[in-house]
Amino acid sequence: MNCKITRKAAKVLQMELDKEENKGLVVRVAVAQMHGDHAHYELGLDTQTENDTVVSTDKGIDVLLEKDVALLDGVVIDYFYLPQEGFMITNPSKGNHGDH
Repeated sequence: MNCKITRKAAKVLQMELDKEENKGLVVRVAVAQMHGDHAHYELGLDTQTENDTVVSTDKGIDVLLEKDVALLDGVVIDYFYLPQEGFMITNPSKGNHGDH
């Protein structure tokens, strides 16, 4: 399983992970909805379960991905300030390039 985090997203995620109330939690990417060959993703902080794979990224942030969910392999977490501030998760390796 692979996951990439952009520099902007890593900065925002690390600020959240550094908060006292989030100690011990890990970033999780999950599939909120599947539509045939693409997915809508959700992002949060969670603890690892037996169904998870922990993916270490080049930004020093670990990400939890549910095992055996093919649409999670290759996700990219990005962060944008404009036109609206927030995270965007896509999976270019699966042809998922839109706002999902």
